[in-house]
Amino acid sequence: MDSLKTVLRYHQETKHQFHRFARSLGYLDWANQPDPFRRYQNAPVLHLPRLKPDDQPVSPLYDDLYRRGAVPAQSLTLHAISRFFEYALSLTAWKQAGEVRWALRSNPSSGNLHPTEGYVLLGALPQVATTPGLYHYASKEHGLERRSDWSDTAFSRLLQPFPPDTFLFGLSSVHWREAWKYGERAFRYCQHDVGHAIGTARIAAAALGWRAVLLEGVSDDQIAALLGLDRPEDFDGAEREHPDCLMAIWPDERRAAASPTPTIPLFLDSETVRTQTGCRWYGPGNRLSPDEPVAWPIIDEAATASWKAAGESALLDLPPASSEERRPSAALSGPRRLSAGQIIHQRRSAVAFDGKTGMAAVDFFAMLARLMPAPSVAVLARPVPWDCLPWAPTIHLLLFVHRVEGIPPGLYGLVRNPAFAHRLKQILHDAFAWTTPPGCPNDLPLFLLQEGDARRVAAQVSCGQDIAGDSAFSLGMLAEFDSNLSRHGPWFYRRLFWEAGLVGQILYLEAEAAGLRATGIGCYFDDPVHQTFGITGTEVQSLYHFTVGGSVEDARLTTLPPYEPQNP
Repeated sequence: MDSLKTVLRYHQETKHQFHRFARSLGYLDWANQPDPFRRYQNAPVLHLPRLKPDDQPVSPLYDDLYRRGAVPAQSLTLHAISRFFEYALSLTAWKQAGEVRWALRSNPSSGNLHPTEGYVLLGALPQVATTPGLYHYASKEHGLERRSDWSDTAFSRLLQPFPPDTFLFGLSSVHWREAWKYGERAFRYCQHDVGHAIGTARIAAAALGWRAVLLEGVSDDQIAALLGLDRPEDFDGAEREHPDCLMAIWPDERRAAASPTPTIPLFLDSETVRTQTGCRWYGPGNRLSPDEPVAWPIIDEAATASWKAAGESALLDLPPASSEERRPSAALSGPRRLSAGQIIHQRRSAVAFDGKTGMAAVDFFAMLARLMPAPSVAVLARPVPWDCLPWAPTIHLLLFVHRVEGIPPGLYGLVRNPAFAHRLKQILHDAFAWTTPPGCPNDLPLFLLQEGDARRVAAQVSCGQDIAGDSAFSLGMLAEFDSNLSRHGPWFYRRLFWEAGLVGQILYLEAEAAGLRATGIGCYFDDPVHQTFGITGTEVQSLYHFTVGGSVEDARLTTLPPYEPQNP
């Protein structure tokens, strides 16, 4: 109960805390420090091949990512691993203004500060290593730093319950990377970033015909032990990392039909995790910040209170290979031949919108349809990427529609879990209309709440930022808050933000595919958002804002390639 009170206190206290700088802006230069992306000293580094677009495995079409079975499963090879990290966590460009240069990545980040670290536990693989091992991904080098050695016996025992060729992908957060700039609210932003990285990993896996699911039955203690984050001797003088999540990733079950696995465990053998801590470790960790971290006690308190201390022996049924997920019938206005790799590489966070560009209603409906998780079917039969979250959807959308051709501007609601529709109507303003907008597919639960010009209020509740009103539409993500914290415990607080971040990641990609641009908005006034829609109490809470429209590019910036060409 004390942990839940701490989480609720953190959430309340950070509703109005924004941009509380702890250090000078000089910290932004961390990307230009020597080897800034190398995390571990003296760790052997495997430089992954930097693949060209026509190198195997080539990218599928973007829309094929969401069609079950449309992308053939790739074998687990060095090139496939390279492509996975290229799409999941790699650099996508460098931006330069005068003498200042900074990197962009496939996984978005609040303020481009990138607190999220990625790890992978791989078996022996030709051209990688003759023995299994844990690796940290170094994005600047596009390489894998070998963090620890594993025996064949321990690796096989850990992953024996999973389909053939399964590997583990882990994420952690360096809270200080966000807190130096955003103060107490940084803990929220780190969780958004984890959600975005979950999204980029799931999309990267889909581009290779692989499946992925969060191992929700694993405790944070097990994640810390597996990734070596509980080794204080490796982080003496370096920033500590908070364990976030593990994903199991494996080729599509069609490829493994000869040796079917009826279920996927969401947990790991605790004894194997415990005993592997005695293996050889490489390190220690590098200092990433030139500044001494400033203590933000409430962040540490929230992290401790939301720690997932107990594992759970949960299982998910693998659906038959012929099963097809349900999805809304919204169709695109025309064929799109864009590759997934092109969309991933060109994704950017918009900094300004032109206040003129709109979008067709059919594309608007199709974009929202991508966000529907089909909660009535088994988790692994849901559409990509919602098949990687093993819980009932908790996030709904409150939309400010400005420039969508064919539907009136105003306030709208998208109910992502129909089971919550009746209750949401009771929570929001009694005067809301709850009518279906013209042309909306029957199976897309989008509702017009109140017609009218919402541009000014959209900007006002997003800290006065014009991007929320100058776009085609903006939105707030509304979480089923109290019930989930009561049902699961305070550790689920982080999961609410992860799901919001995943919603945002799909909006980023869908905006690019529609010829538009998007950006996440972490600075918004929680209570004014709630007042706008008639929300009282904490049964539901606004956790993240987003906006999509016609971007205005900054001509002062130069775009450079992410990596120098490798020697043949």
